[in-house]
Amino acid sequence: MTRKHLFLFLFSLLTLLACSTSGEKAVTFQNEGNPLIRSCYTADPAPVVFDGRLYLYTGHDECFEDSAGFEGLYGFNITNWLCFSTEDMQTWTEHGVVLSPADFSWASGEAWAAQVVEKDGKYWYFVSTQCADPNCKSIGVAVADSPTGPFQDAIGKPLIVDSMTPNSHPLGWWNDFDPTVFIDNDGTPWLSWGNGTCFLAKLKQNMIELDSEIMALPMENYVEGPWLYKRRSEEGQDWWYIVYASGGRGGETISYAMAPEVTGPWTFKGEIMGKAKDSFTIHPGIVDFKGHTYLFYHNSTLSLHGYGPATGRRSVCVDEMFYNPDGTIRPVTPTYGAQ
Repeated sequence: MTRKHLFLFLFSLLTLLACSTSGEKAVTFQNEGNPLIRSCYTADPAPVVFDGRLYLYTGHDECFEDSAGFEGLYGFNITNWLCFSTEDMQTWTEHGVVLSPADFSWASGEAWAAQVVEKDGKYWYFVSTQCADPNCKSIGVAVADSPTGPFQDAIGKPLIVDSMTPNSHPLGWWNDFDPTVFIDNDGTPWLSWGNGTCFLAKLKQNMIELDSEIMALPMENYVEGPWLYKRRSEEGQDWWYIVYASGGRGGETISYAMAPEVTGPWTFKGEIMGKAKDSFTIHPGIVDFKGHTYLFYHNSTLSLHGYGPATGRRSVCVDEMFYNPDGTIRPVTPTYGAQ
């Protein structure tokens, strides 16, 4: 190993440790504009507010050393899930690794998008990972008494596997990942997920069992990464939203659909954001916080330790989002750096 490579290895190790600190040794950083998190690569943001504090859960996109002929190709390697939090969107606390695929005895590795919701004083972490038997992408559930964990596998097996979804594939297609959960005003939890097809199912009150058949929702230009939520417009109408990664020219974009009921009918409303800079993928996460609505997503503009931007080395960003009086969403122009 050359001196240069040794330096880069040690620097990368320090960065990994910085992204893996425990809650007792949490560090803080300031919002300097996009990308928001600059200490390590992050992807698939999932924001949520608990007790007046915004928590942001992300995947940790690890970076491996480039090899000749493969520059920038070593990415899309999420090894665990991280948590960050803030009270003002400016000063952020880094809580480190809060969950990994190794915490699920039935999983064989790989971490993809995930989301945390609170119900009855418990914090439920819906994750996507690789299932060993059967060999397919799958949805798992972990639970904790605190937003920052420790999280533990809630059921000892996957909640969703490929054979359960309507378009299941005998080779274990990538149907079942990118879960999103929203709990309706009457306490009913709804789960949506899917790659290539957008699925929807009702959850039981215990949050670890399905309470309906799995439905395939007709989403125009749908690719992956749904974000399900409900909101009342200025005109007084309650609307359900699914915001998702959609197919665009040269990469994913963010589009959305609206419906008067969670089961539909769903109406495509258009694109919110175009292709993320330097990134083939994009992943929306939306939250209302202290009178503002924020759209979280990722691009691939971050450079660390001598490695330049690459589509598989993603970095979480955030911009404010606005609605029209009828509830439709105004397009969002991504920002870069300090604003």
